[in-house]
Order: sequence, then structure tokens, then C-alpha cells
Amino acid sequence: MTTAPVNPEPATAGAHFWQGSFIDDEEAARRLAELPELAARVLAEPLSTELVLTACQHLADALAAPAGPVRTRLLGVLTDGGTDPEEAAATLAEIADAIARPSLERKLRRELGALRPERLARPDARETTFEAWAPVGLLVHIAPGNAAAVAPLSTVEGLLTGNLNVLKTSSADTPLAQHLLAELAAADPTGALARRIVALRFPSARTDWLRQICGAADAVAVWGGEDAVRSVSELVPAGCRLIEWGHRISFAYLTRDAWSDRVTLDALAADVCRYEQQACSSPQVVYLDTEDDGEVFAFAERFAAHLAEASAVVPRPALEPAEHAEITTTELVARLEEHLGLTRVLAAEDGSWRVLADTRPALAASPLHRSVWVKPLPRTSVMAVLRPMRRYLQTAAIGGSRADVARLSQAVLAAGVLRVTPVGGMLDGYHGEPHDGVYALQRYSRRVSVRAGEAFATTACLDDLAAPAFVPAAPGGPLLDKAGVQEQLRTLAPDHAQLYFRSGGSTGAPALSVFTNADYDTQMRAAADGLLAAGFDPARDRAANLFYCGGMYGSFISFFSILERLNATQLPIAAGPDHAATAEALVTNGADTVFGMPSYLWQLFHAERAALRAYGRIRKVFYGGEHFTAEQRRVLTEEFGVELIRSAAYGSTDLGPLGYQCAHAEGSVHHVLTDLHTLEVLAPEADRPVAAGQPGRLVFTSRARAGQRLERYQIGDLGRTVDGVCPCGSHTPRIELLGRYGDVVRVGTYFLNVRRFVAVAQQELGYRGELQLVLETGERRERAVVRLDAQYAQDGTAARAAFLTAVAELGSAVEEGLLDLAVETVDSAAFERTPTSGKLRTVIDRRRTAG
Repeated sequence: MTTAPVNPEPATAGAHFWQGSFIDDEEAARRLAELPELAARVLAEPLSTELVLTACQHLADALAAPAGPVRTRLLGVLTDGGTDPEEAAATLAEIADAIARPSLERKLRRELGALRPERLARPDARETTFEAWAPVGLLVHIAPGNAAAVAPLSTVEGLLTGNLNVLKTSSADTPLAQHLLAELAAADPTGALARRIVALRFPSARTDWLRQICGAADAVAVWGGEDAVRSVSELVPAGCRLIEWGHRISFAYLTRDAWSDRVTLDALAADVCRYEQQACSSPQVVYLDTEDDGEVFAFAERFAAHLAEASAVVPRPALEPAEHAEITTTELVARLEEHLGLTRVLAAEDGSWRVLADTRPALAASPLHRSVWVKPLPRTSVMAVLRPMRRYLQTAAIGGSRADVARLSQAVLAAGVLRVTPVGGMLDGYHGEPHDGVYALQRYSRRVSVRAGEAFATTACLDDLAAPAFVPAAPGGPLLDKAGVQEQLRTLAPDHAQLYFRSGGSTGAPALSVFTNADYDTQMRAAADGLLAAGFDPARDRAANLFYCGGMYGSFISFFSILERLNATQLPIAAGPDHAATAEALVTNGADTVFGMPSYLWQLFHAERAALRAYGRIRKVFYGGEHFTAEQRRVLTEEFGVELIRSAAYGSTDLGPLGYQCAHAEGSVHHVLTDLHTLEVLAPEADRPVAAGQPGRLVFTSRARAGQRLERYQIGDLGRTVDGVCPCGSHTPRIELLGRYGDVVRVGTYFLNVRRFVAVAQQELGYRGELQLVLETGERRERAVVRLDAQYAQDGTAARAAFLTAVAELGSAVEEGLLDLAVETVDSAAFERTPTSGKLRTVIDRRRTAG
């Protein structure tokens, strides 16, 4: 499906933004007649949440640029429509903050439980049932006229949930929504967002258009009072979901201690003045925990002084005639009731504010514009007085002791209140906060499910079997290395530094990696999905976690978290020097699956050969950090009865999980976790992409790290892309790992690859142990020492001859007198390993520190 290019700068083409272009009334009327057919076409194409997040962040950045063209254009739209420049700037700042990626990700996590809620995933990994949040369909937004940000933000919520959005704003409003949504559509080069946005601007009196958009809708979100909601409800068809964002009333409730506190009264007065009480969360009534009318009148006099002070420092806009008339009428009636002893009115001489004390506790709407009721309401009567108004209640600000706040919160929530805040914070909110007692994203979605059979046991997400997921293009800019990552940590905000890991240091000095708890959870869930694909069965397997633990090393705790999210049975044993105790724990607790480093698992199986062979129930081995050789795999399979040996995950401490193996993965082939990362493969000698399938440097950009820009990070691995759809059916891209930069070393003027030594040892010598290459500076020339495990290689002389013959570059270097070669057969304990992870150091280059 294609779309016309989006033009965010229309001239006088029309008032309506329709799927990427601005059109006039005549064209809009023609297209409205075809709205049902349009919905069927657009909704047949899935929309990626990642695409929405990427475009929203792009627009948020543009809105935050002080002199940027996008911000300048939209400020002009607001000010040309009569909006005060400061208010216009504040509105754009509010929108930019709301659509920034961190804000939207928090909203997605809180409201829909995941960052990719549209994907059919398994809520319980022990079952082959898939669930997702699907769009409700054609979603109509009938926006209010008193809040410029509501219309575009509701549309963004509709896009996050994958809907086709038809927005209706009033012709009396500025065209901000239309122009801002045009900018959002322009931020998406695929055109997918533009196809899901129709933003119309017309008066509600045009009922023929209202009838057309509501008649085709699957859901209608409407803002306004009872009359507005009722008129819309008459237009929606049977079965259409009506989402009411109606007018609400909010109040403050003060205990005796609170109403005597000057700071509390100053904060309450500020809330009364903010936004002229136009927000649903603005206080219209102040309730006192008393039955004494005298205390009510006395408080009103004290509070009037605080309100006068607050009002004097906040400019007051001019009132419309109707607003002035309502205030005058309410005040006049209250003054007449003073003669009955029911009320007392305290008002500014210039009419800028008023406090209306009333001895009757019934909730009453204020005429707004710094007008507030003061009423008695003993806590014992809260339910009786407030519950009849439960459909209209929104926010209660409670002032009192900690115990009072707890008890009164329970009381007002039971009566129908939806939000409780501190006094002075009634109009404040937080990202992900429910709106009018519900989550908007859930109201704009449907919860759907697919129940599948055992054939889907290794499928974590059905979407991967249907089509490739959307992956944003890699950013431009310089490449990032480990030193650059460490430098970023110097300025990382504390809110983004919640979980610390330290690398094992197998490729250099140990380095720090920092995550937020939310990002860590996202990454562990992605890795858990990969483990399902690898053949781990959380419903049946009994897993022993034998990764190294301690020293801030991440493997053990990460796989503990992964298995926990899979709802799997696990034995958190950890790697340790007492192999007999570890084997006993495996046997005693019935483990049939082990997780760990190949070097440690290899030591364990051979140190406890008799016990583990007699046990004979270890069926699956999942490893990480290193690789098993072909000969080691043969031994585990033939001698110990292991049926499955597979990578548990491909990852790094800095970036987290990067890929996973499926049941059809051969050798070092892995699927890429594109939910988390964007991958580039760059030429070894230049920063340019290689042709598909050609080897190169693996460069990752992480999209799941709050506060950190891990963009174009060289992790030190070599690899190549693998073309085509995997035999497992997944469309997720694949790579074949080809080693690390450090595996290739320059010695004696020649380049040597340690993996070539491993291959020769297996093929020529039948060797099945570990191999380590040590480089040293000799007296006359460089020296290379190949260490072999004495348990599997007794004849070092034969091994040396095999290496010289099979590794041509090595033979030439020795023959030309550029290099000395020695082969040592040593005990396995003599191999040098990283202290935290236990990982074998395959290459030890002592030349760098010699002298």
C-alpha cells in the first residue's frame, strides 16, 4: 500500500488533514462517503508500535528545538489563532514531553503491560496460548474546545493501539491538531502513520458529517458534558464502543490540623487559581471535617486572605459575557441566602475571586474563575453525601496526618472519587496515570487470543511466523566503542542507573554496564522468548543455573531472571569449585537441563564423569559466553546422553541479549532480537556496509536503554547475515557469528586466527579439550605457546607438527625465523580464565605488557 508524500506546510489547500495531505470541505465530503471501505483497507495492514515510538520521538525532538522549523511553524499556528505566545510555548512543551519515547514507553508498560502489545505473545510460557492487544478498529475522537493538547494526544494514543483515527475538532479552535499530526506523519518515511490519520475541523452543527464518521466507527471517544455525550451517543451504531471523557467535579478535603496550616492553604489557593479552574481536576469545593457551621465561616474568612494573595500574582483573563453572568447569578443567590444563615460570601472588590461558604454539605459545581465553595462534611458522612454524585467525581486533595490521608483516601475512593492527591497537586499528574478511572490505551484496544497446539511449543510470538517486524534504520554518526560507553556513564542521570553489572573482562579490563529496572525487564523477557525458540520447555524441564555468580557479573542473575519470567522450574546452584557438590545437587534435585559456560560445564562433566553418567538424565545443555567444539559436543552426546546442546543466548554485558538460536540453528547461527536492537554489518577495514552475506564487524544500536545512547556500538564480534526465511518459520533476521576481533592476532608479521588452531586440533588430533594461545616477546623473536589439556593430548611434539603443517601462516613464520612455536600440555586448572565469569581466555597477549 502506498501513500502520497506528507506535506506539513499546506498553503490554503484546506482545513482537513486526510492521510498525508490537506484537503478542502468538498474533497472531505467525497471521501467521508467511502470511510467504511477505507477502514477495511487500512486496518488490514498491521502497525508496529516501534514505528509510532520512533516517529513520536522524532517529533518530540523537533518540538524541543528552540528555533527549529517545526516548532516555529506550530507556534505560528497557535498564535495566529489568538493563543498567547507563552501559553502556545507551554502547550508545545506539554505535547513534546507527553510523546517523548520514555513517556510513551512508560504508558505502554503501565497500561498494556508491554512495549510491543500488538504482538501475539505467550502470557504464560508454559502454555501455547498467545494474547495481544489489537486495535478496536476505526476510532473517532470528538475533541473538546478548551484543551489544545487533548486532540493530538488522543490521536497518538489511537496510533499506539494501531487504530485508524478520525479526529474531529471544532472550527472555532486553532488548527494545531491538524498541523501537528501532519508533522507526526512526516516523521514516518513509511507512510504508515499518515494512512491512519484523518483530522477534520468542522462545527458540531454539521450533523451530516458527524453521522458519517460515527456511523462507520468501531469506537467513539467524546469529550464534553452530558448534552454533548448524549448527542453523540444517538449517532453511534449498535455495538460501537462509546468512550466518555465527560465533565468532572473535584474537591479538597481538610482535617482540622490541615485547615490551620498556612502552607496548606497557600497550596490550595494556588490550585484554585491555576487554569481558572477549567481543568476537571481543579478544586471547586473545599470540604472541612466538621459539623460546626461557625468553623466553616471562620475558615472561609481565613482562606479568603490566602486566595487574595494567590490571585494577585496570577494574571486573570477577561471573562466572556456568559461566564460573567453565571458568576454574578451564583454570587447573588448566595448573598440572598446569607439572610437565612445558610451562606456567607467573601469576594474581591474587583470581582477577581470569591469564597462561597455554605452550611449545606451537598456537592455543588462552582462557577469557576477563582470561585470556590467551602462546606462542612464530617468523615462519617462522606459516603452518604458523595456517593450520589459518583458519576461526576474525579479528584480529591486530602490534607491531614498520614493516618488521615490513608483512611480518608479509602472513604472517598469508595464513594466514587478516581484520584487522590496532596493539596497543591490536584492538577499535577504522572506519565501512565489513569484518566477518569480507566486506562485510555485499553479503552482504545481489544484483548485477543489464539490457542495453538504443541506444534507451537518453540514459538514465542506468532507474528514472527507471518512477516518481518519493523526495524528502524540505524542512525548516522560515529561508531561507539567500549571506552565511549564508559564515558557516557559519567553523566548518566541517577534515574537511569538502577542496576549495575560488570563485564567478565575476557577481552580487556572489566567494564561497567548500567540499566534501568524497566529496561532490564524488557531485555530478560526478550531473552526468555529466545530460549523458548532454542528448545527449552518451561512446562517440563528442570533447569540448573550453573553460570558464575558474584562480583557484579551478570550471567547468573540474568538467567535466574529469564527462567523466572518463563515460569520455569530452576535450581540456582551457580558455578563453583566443588564439582562433587554440584553433581550431587543435580542428581538429588532431578535436574535434566543445565545452563552455564562451556569451559565450566566441560570441567564438571569430566570431573564427575562417573556420577553424571550413572545419573544419565541430563538431556539439555544451554551455554553462553563461549562455544563447545564439535568433539566436545560428540562426547556430551555419546557418553553422557545429552540430546540437545544449544546457545542459551548471544549477548554482551553492555548491550544485553542480542540474539538467540532456534531448533534449526546450525553452528553459531543466531536470530537477531530486533525488538531490542538494530544491526549493521560493516566492512572490517572501513565504516561502510558489506554486501548481504559477506563477513564484517557487527555493530548494534540499542533501542531499549533509557538515558543512554548506545548507537552504532562495535562490540568486537565478526559475523555475516544469513539470507532467507529460517526453516523454523521465523522471519526474524539471522546472523552467523565468525569470532571476535581478538581471535585474529598479528604475530611474526602474519595474521593468525585462534579458531584455526582449534579446528586443526579437532580434525588432525581428535582433540576434545580446551585450547589457549599465549603470545610472548622472546629474546630474539616473538614466541607463541599453544596450551592443550593434558587429559586429551599427551604428545605435544605431534601437536606442534600438526599445527605447523595445517596452519600455513604459522609454518611460514617459523620457517622464516620470525616466530618460535611451542606446545604445552597442562592440567585444566592451569588454563587462565577471567576471574568473574570463569570464561576461558582464548588469546593471552603478553607482548603488550612486556618491558
